Amino acid sequence: MLHGQWRHLDRNLVAFSTTPPLGLNGTGWLLLHPEGNIAFEAAPFYTDDMLAEIDRLGGIRFLAASHVHGYGALWQLQDVFRPEVLAIQKEDLWLTKAFRVTWPYDEALELRPGLTLYHVGGHYEGQAVLHDAARRILFCGDTFKVDQDADGSSTAVSTHKAFHKSIPLTPAEIRRYREVIAPLDFDTVCTPFEHAPGIGREIALAVLDDQLCGPPGVRHIPLDELRRRIAG
Repeated sequence: MLHGQWRHLDRNLVAFSTTPPLGLNGTGWLLLHPEGNIAFEAAPFYTDDMLAEIDRLGGIRFLAASHVHGYGALWQLQDVFRPEVLAIQKEDLWLTKAFRVTWPYDEALELRPGLTLYHVGGHYEGQAVLHDAARRILFCGDTFKVDQDADGSSTAVSTHKAFHKSIPLTPAEIRRYREVIAPLDFDTVCTPFEHAPGIGREIALAVLDDQLCGPPGVRHIPLDELRRRIAG
């Protein structure tokens, strides 16, 4: 039997997930805001109690995802809450038959001041990140993969074209990631699968610089090593 659960994290962020694992087993992030909540990525399915909790928290005004690995049950959230915006970067529109995109965008889309989607490509042609300036969180899709212990402690960070097959990104793709991410201020990343406080801009850029300094590869760089590099 499928069970839904949610966790209230700091910074008015709620994480929705299911057990047992279903599909890619992604996380649906709900960013609470007095002028309307934002859902980014989606759980693989939303049970009645999960939907009731979202409704209790104020529903959904804006809905978006980084790329297809974060779509999950976006269709369900759109059907139930009728958000005024469902935003997907234009290069990934061919992957969206399960729901109706209401706001395709080019290189960036500001959903509200300080909450902006940026096209980064790389892992998927239309992959985007969501930067929340007020929360100092980068919802990074699969731009980064964070290895974590069972207790949720982050141990290493990598970037990849295809994680499970260890296919690296090209130098141009890495440079595009860096161009977009370098101006952004954040101290936490959220992938479709991990909530990673402490993974900030300097660590993210150190991972990308590692890729640009050597041959392409999927390298799981220990967090301690990244911190030493930053410290000099």
